[in-house]
Amino acid sequence: MLEEYLPFIGLIIFGNIENLILASQGVVQGVNPKILAGLSIIAVIIWLIIGTAATEIAIQYANYITFIGGLAIVILGIQAIHEAIQNIKANRRGEKNV
Repeated sequence: MLEEYLPFIGLIIFGNIENLILASQGVVQGVNPKILAGLSIIAVIIWLIIGTAATEIAIQYANYITFIGGLAIVILGIQAIHEAIQNIKANRRGEKNV
């Protein structure tokens, strides 16, 4: 049974990284950590359900899905770093980043 999920191992890893990036973006924006954690857990459960139900259909597109997921991670990572740098610069000047 586990063998059918092996083509998605990259996406599983990327998904965890994406979740960390989104959480860091929330922290930078000052979101309540408890709400952020709850929403993160809900998102993971939803993706688990979708992934489990759609594996048979999506298996033929595993390489494309992994590429798109990896690209999304890179874009989100760049966005998170950019926002964090802006926030750090604003804090150094004593301003609040809007």
